[in-house]
Amino acid sequence: MKVSTMNVANIQSRDLKVNWHPCMQMKDFELIPPLTIQSAQQEWLIDPSGQRYVDATSSWWCKSLGHGHPRLKAALTQQMESFEHVLYANTTYEVIVELSERLVNLMPHFSRVLYASDGSCAVEMAVKMSLQSQAIRGRAQRTGLAALSGGYHGETILAMALSDCPLYTRPFEAVLPEVHIIPNIPYVHDLSEPLALDASQAWAQALKTLTPLSDTLACIIFEPIVQGAGGIRFYSPDFLKRLCEWAQTQGIDVIADEIMTGFGRTGRMFASEYAEIKPDFMCLGKGLTAGMLPMSAVLTTPQQYEYFYDTYASGRAFLHSHTHTGNALCAAVALETLKIMEDEQVLKGMGTLSAQLKEGLTHIASETGVLSHLRVLGGVAAAALNLPGERVGFKLGGLARHHGVLLRPLGNTIYWMPPLTISQPGVQALTEGTLNAIHQLMQSHEKIA
Repeated sequence: MKVSTMNVANIQSRDLKVNWHPCMQMKDFELIPPLTIQSAQQEWLIDPSGQRYVDATSSWWCKSLGHGHPRLKAALTQQMESFEHVLYANTTYEVIVELSERLVNLMPHFSRVLYASDGSCAVEMAVKMSLQSQAIRGRAQRTGLAALSGGYHGETILAMALSDCPLYTRPFEAVLPEVHIIPNIPYVHDLSEPLALDASQAWAQALKTLTPLSDTLACIIFEPIVQGAGGIRFYSPDFLKRLCEWAQTQGIDVIADEIMTGFGRTGRMFASEYAEIKPDFMCLGKGLTAGMLPMSAVLTTPQQYEYFYDTYASGRAFLHSHTHTGNALCAAVALETLKIMEDEQVLKGMGTLSAQLKEGLTHIASETGVLSHLRVLGGVAAAALNLPGERVGFKLGGLARHHGVLLRPLGNTIYWMPPLTISQPGVQALTEGTLNAIHQLMQSHEKIA
């Protein structure tokens, strides 16, 4: 049922009287009101008038199988017939057992899964577990934390401290715990570049930061290969491999934050595969349920599990919990997500999607002359928007809506992370809509000039 323009305006007005939207300066809604969504299907978001918009960011990088997948809805409905949620601390059920079995089989050096509700909490769990296991191993001095420059790991206090994104962290600097930031990450635009294959010089520089910390670090966390909120930047797999080998030789745990990169986003099931590493912990989220429900997880190794396995009196239990840990509805959808990825051979289609995204972005760069630093990996495509003025990325996002695309640039970085199952017409609409929005933005600059 279509809704009148007047009713849409009413919904927007009511929204802004009661809601505080995430990761937004609310005053910006005076310039660009929130987009009212009536329904969503596959890669399309549909407003009350019937206008369709390509979901260019997979709704914050999570809708890997698109919107409204019938099998996911069926799995959710079927689980609801049994139960929605029970205390997971003292119970179990077959769906979550099968889910965990499938997850650890994706990277066989893992053997255990812990669940939470969102990515930030998964990061907190992994870091806390590393700190506690270091203490259990008699390494009380190992309390230090390290992360890559330009990295992002979430919005809770510890996860934010591990991030190197001043836009998010600056207001809280006084209370954030100390984290050692590894500088001079060797960024690349393509994983076939010489620097991607041999980062020995960059690694030698990184060692100057790391060597003095080798006896006190508990863990190092990173987004494998692709950094998300820090600007959709790619870096050398060789650098990451060297980092992990050095850390694990020193007794330092490595934590792969695959919340954004996991479940096929970079063209492989996990981005860690590009560096051929075996992390001590892996954080998952977003694509775990194909964005249908909030669920995150931490995968870890038999060795880590054994550190904690003892009598209760030993005090070695990992006593971390969330109310909805192991939620049955989330587990049923996550399990079905993995089955769909296998049945529909989603990973096999990533080469085609990557080529389509690269072709589209290259076409826009050629037509406009205002894009640089083009980079595409799997279902991730990004470029720098080179236009003068303040907040040109924000302005482009507003204009893109008039051309059928929901785009959310990061600063002056425009990027696409559409559903991995996006259709060819969807990619075409994404390309044309982004191109037309950039042309409109360029025309507005010409008028001002």
